[in-house]
Parts: sequence; C-alpha cells; structure tokens
Amino acid sequence: MNEFEWRRQMRDLRQPVTPQRDLWTSLDAALDDAERMDAPTIQASPVHPSRHRQRWLVAVSLVASVLLVAGIGWHRLQESTASSLARVSTAPASWKPADPRLAGAAIELDAARMELQLAIQQAPHSPALQRLLDRTELQQTQLRQLANQAG
Repeated sequence: MNEFEWRRQMRDLRQPVTPQRDLWTSLDAALDDAERMDAPTIQASPVHPSRHRQRWLVAVSLVASVLLVAGIGWHRLQESTASSLARVSTAPASWKPADPRLAGAAIELDAARMELQLAIQQAPHSPALQRLLDRTELQQTQLRQLANQAG
C-alpha cells in the first residue's frame, strides 16, 4: 500500500457512519434499572496475599519497562536534536565566486541553505529537511569545486 492509497482510505474514514442498532434505548433502560435498584451490595472476592503481591510485581515491572523505554527514547531524541543543531550552527559561511556565471547559483544555494537551517530549527527531527540540507550543501561543494577548476 502506498501513501496515496493510505490517504484515500483516511479520507474515507471521515464519512459519517450510522450504528447498526440504536444505542440510546439500551442506555436509557440501563439507567432506569440503576435508578430503580437500591444501593447494591458488592462482595469482593478474597484475594490471597501471594496473588496480590504477584499482581503488584507485574504492575511494577510493566511501569519500569515503560519508563526504561521512554528514557532511552528521550535520550536518543536529545542526542539527535543536539547533533542536528550542531550541524546547523557549524554550516559554512556564505561564499561568492569570482566568476559571475557561478555567483548567481552560489547566492541561490546559500539562500536555500539558510532557509533550510531555519526550518530545521523549527522541526529538528525532520529527516526530509535534513536530506534537503545535505543535498544543498553537496551542491555548494560541487559549485566550489567547479569554481576552483574554472580558475
């Protein structure tokens, strides 16, 4: 399934759907029954201490696992943010070649690089923006090599 099919299916989900049966009648009946009943007596089943401890340990282990996964994810998120921000801050300064035919391309590439850096500061986890920035910097490098070859 490609992205276009996925998006089409998502648009189809926005259509209203009528339930197969009327839910309000059963809700009204349940509320009427609850009002008619006096305070019901609920008897709790006796829980053995070992079972209670086992449930508690399972709950604690699940919470610990979730916290561990969240901590690892947070750590990786911070590392990727720091590395992408460091790459943005260490970008090369603007450069203008002596050849007027290449100067226009250098100005355009420099403007594109600066706009991409601003966009990455707003969305530091965007792989698409990072790929565009890498491609722009590669084009700038190729343009500098071309200027050096031209003399």
